[in-house]
Amino acid sequence: MGKDKLRKFAEIDTFPNVYQLHLGKVMKGKWASDHFKNNHPVVLELACGKGEYAVNLAKLFPEKNFVGVDLKGNRIWRGARTGVDEGIQNLAFLRIQIEDILEYFAPGEIDEIWITFADPQPQESREKKRLTFPGFLDKYKILLTPGGKVNLKTDNDGLYAYTCEKVAELKLVTHKNTDHLYRSEFADEVLSIKTHYERIYLKHDKNINYIQFSFS
Repeated sequence: MGKDKLRKFAEIDTFPNVYQLHLGKVMKGKWASDHFKNNHPVVLELACGKGEYAVNLAKLFPEKNFVGVDLKGNRIWRGARTGVDEGIQNLAFLRIQIEDILEYFAPGEIDEIWITFADPQPQESREKKRLTFPGFLDKYKILLTPGGKVNLKTDNDGLYAYTCEKVAELKLVTHKNTDHLYRSEFADEVLSIKTHYERIYLKHDKNINYIQFSFS
């Protein structure tokens, strides 16, 4: 592991807005009350990478709490560092395997979920790793409040098509859906937040797919 990665791993251990692995379990069911010290809704960004979406959502919506979730601590460092430096009080990060998400949040604790430019896991053998695989959707259903929404924003046409297929198969409720976000009526202030990678895709004239759905 490079020196910069080691430095970032050591540094996030000192950040008050980062929970790692087993330490995050103490927050289960108590994220709003014990970490954020309020009773506001909690929103997740899964596979958050550098946390660009979580950071920007937290700035836009001070009346909500945001938790970015990813396993790679050197990536989380960027968003967490921004949160500390800018004093963003409604922002936190959790470093875990997303497969274990039910160990860290209680049923009905989450108001909304964002999945932004996650690894599409295109190989058929890795279908169960896709963040919209039915096994993951079952977990989201447990975590979300009644009517809570899941948002997928991706440049990957295959992951988008797969997600649309699963939403239809499971008879979930689709609220918004487009295979070309910036040519649609949905490109508002929230959906126009752009990550580093999204800017790269757009420079190459790549379409951005978006679907929002819920379980009821």
